[in-house]
Amino acid sequence: MTAVAKPMYQQLKDLIIGRISSGDLRPADRVPSENELVEAMNVSRMTANRALRELTDEGYVRRIAGRGTFVSDFRAGSHVLEVQNIADEIKQRGRTHTCEVLRQSLQHARGEVAKALHVEQGSDVFHLMLVHYENGSPIQLEDRHVVADFAPDCLLQDFSAVTPSAYLTAISPLQEAEQVVRATQPNAAVQQQLKMADGEPGLVVMRRTWSHGRPVTFARLHHPGSRYELAGHYTPPGTPKSTTADVVELEKLQQ
Repeated sequence: MTAVAKPMYQQLKDLIIGRISSGDLRPADRVPSENELVEAMNVSRMTANRALRELTDEGYVRRIAGRGTFVSDFRAGSHVLEVQNIADEIKQRGRTHTCEVLRQSLQHARGEVAKALHVEQGSDVFHLMLVHYENGSPIQLEDRHVVADFAPDCLLQDFSAVTPSAYLTAISPLQEAEQVVRATQPNAAVQQQLKMADGEPGLVVMRRTWSHGRPVTFARLHHPGSRYELAGHYTPPGTPKSTTADVVELEKLQQ
């Protein structure tokens, strides 16, 4: 059977996507304009316009009036003011979440873990360590401790299928949470699991959650600084939220 040739606009899209995927075009790099594509690729203006328009709609590029078209920043984003399931975050971005479980064991709480969970030294806690992937790229190393009597079946769960966050929320709805975000220089083990370059900074979210009036889980969530960011929009109680047209979306501003 003879293969049907792709439409010219699709061929043009594939060419630009290929340059982005290979690293020839990097985030914030300028993409050839309609005029440049017409001249260089010998296509019609309508074809060039459709290719750039669809690339914009699909999130590969962004068009800035009066300046041109630029490769989008593909860093993953999380809401700094909310506690979310990493799998849900990734799904909301239209991407695929997968997970690798590195550790799932019973331990005795020591040092800062016992202090964070308000338990005595030596108390039983479960230790979970997982790497979360977004479209096959490692985006979070989850290092979590859970009070054993809160989730007695923790070691029986398949956390490659259901995230610890989803499992723990199903046991008891979140009542209270505290989190601190810090810039870090990760150790070699974290760098290796997240496939970070030497010297690349990281972000760590330290999160503690409560149920029935006591802290039941303490987590360190490590992220590669070049592929992850935190963003939030806060509206005080009783204040109507601005429409999209009324606010400047900070994540779209240049650094």
